[in-house]
Amino acid sequence: MHSRNVVSGAGGKLSPAKMWLRALETTGQIGNDGARTLPTVVGEMARALGDSPALLSGTECLTYRELSERSNRYARWALGQGLTKGEVVCLLMPNRPEYLAIWLGITRIGGVVSLLNTNLNGASLAHCINVVDPRHIVVSAELIESFASARPHIATDAKIWLQGASDHDHPRVEDQIGRMSGEELANSEVRSPDIEDRALCIYTSGTTGLPKAAYVNHYRLMYWSHWFAGLMDVQSTDRMYNCLPMYHSVGGVVATGAMLVRGGSVTIREKFSARQFWDDVVQWDCTLFQYIGELCRYLLRARAHPREKEHRIRLCCGNGLRGDVWSEFKSRFAIPQILEFYASTEGNVSMFNCEGKPGAIGRIPAFLSHRFPAVIVKFDFETEVPIRDERGFCVRCNPGEIGETIGRISDDAKNFAGRFEGYTDKEQTERKILRNVFKDGDSWFRTGDLMRRDEQGYFYFVDRIGDTFRWKGENVASCEVAEVITQFPGVTEAVVYGVAIPGTDGRAGMAAIVVGNERQLELAALREHLIKHLPEYARPLLLRIRSELEITATFKQMKSDLIRQGFDPRSTPDPIYFNDAGRRAFVPLGSALYERILAGQERL
Repeated sequence: MHSRNVVSGAGGKLSPAKMWLRALETTGQIGNDGARTLPTVVGEMARALGDSPALLSGTECLTYRELSERSNRYARWALGQGLTKGEVVCLLMPNRPEYLAIWLGITRIGGVVSLLNTNLNGASLAHCINVVDPRHIVVSAELIESFASARPHIATDAKIWLQGASDHDHPRVEDQIGRMSGEELANSEVRSPDIEDRALCIYTSGTTGLPKAAYVNHYRLMYWSHWFAGLMDVQSTDRMYNCLPMYHSVGGVVATGAMLVRGGSVTIREKFSARQFWDDVVQWDCTLFQYIGELCRYLLRARAHPREKEHRIRLCCGNGLRGDVWSEFKSRFAIPQILEFYASTEGNVSMFNCEGKPGAIGRIPAFLSHRFPAVIVKFDFETEVPIRDERGFCVRCNPGEIGETIGRISDDAKNFAGRFEGYTDKEQTERKILRNVFKDGDSWFRTGDLMRRDEQGYFYFVDRIGDTFRWKGENVASCEVAEVITQFPGVTEAVVYGVAIPGTDGRAGMAAIVVGNERQLELAALREHLIKHLPEYARPLLLRIRSELEITATFKQMKSDLIRQGFDPRSTPDPIYFNDAGRRAFVPLGSALYERILAGQERL
């Protein structure tokens, strides 16, 4: 790709004060015109930029004009199908420019697009479809078999449309689109949706249980896009590398929308590849990339790449970059600036680490505390609900104390950002609301995340509620234990969870780890490492060595199967070791030792 002058990167690291100011400036006018939504902004940019690149990939590239025209065709297709405001179209498609064109077009006329996880099939996929009750389902040809596995469980008579070549007997949406005009929609054709109307359903990506479909209105799409465009100081010369799934809010809205509202472009890759990452970044001349979860750890673990410092990346933005990875990642790959943030698709709690403090998820400056009212409250780890005082109100944590982070739900009709739109399931929505928190009648959103805040106001993620467990009367944060384990040489991944042992109070800690070379793993040295860095109650009692750990599409480790299998050596071919206090060593766990533990004959 040809070289481009990058205006925003020329001056070096962006200052925190200017980042906040730009974000406030870019979001300040959102909502003044209720009919101005992200699809209409893309139309505005198409008129201004025409043939400038918008969405790029190895299979297809779209200019701003082409993106606008294609989305207009999908808008007219939706109108032709009689889709009315608020009705749902499910979209099951891998990452590609067409993906964005489809939902921009359908939401342009008031439809709601449900972004389905491409890794699901069978009953899980059917559940996601059933909870939104769609009128239409658009399925890409390469995912038709996954969809077929879900078909017997789908409780809707939605019309199925195929996107791409396939032998299956479904109408092809391209045949319809090809006959539609790409011209801008006239006011006589459709009444534009209001900024408060629903636009997308995005599913929470929890590691256990069935996904919840969260409502996302047009305001949130505009706010996310413009806020991050301001924070990153996006210019028309910028190019974002996006290998995150487009059915999630970060890969599908933040990474794309922040570029499109400022005239930049997005390079879209179907899936993350550590081996291809730096080749792609250099080939496409990217200046930004979006990360999430363990992506940075995977890159750091990979072998040195000859082009890993040839890039022109000026900033990477994302969430979940752990403190033990941060500095080494920044140094090895010559990343000038890291913008870590905390947010959730459905929640009203947001934090941004504009200062680049390693390990922190962000802070809320005093001058913005009224816009981002977030508080950490004391938490009962037994009942998994916040602690109440004698008056029945929640209790704020002091600096350094661990508790659940909550965000005040605004009752101001003009404060769109402070709302909680909820899920398709009203009961699940109610579970996320905490009422009468600091005064009668107030309501706050439960993040479900345990955090602590330091004296300087920086927030640090500790664990998800449910991932923390009690052992020997103490609370064990699985994420913190896993971080200590992965600091040991040779351990590349670790997931920590609690397992039940008869006759004991609480759950014993167990760690499943992945190592570079099992034969070279020094268990004695690992045990000493744990003793040095963890209190006795937090040291894993059991150790399971695996070749790999299952993860979600957003790189979250899956614990449910591991917890269910427990530590029975007969349930897995993986080696399991017991932290034997008497022998002061990790010893192989066989059937005889397993039975002694169950019988209470071993010291735990």
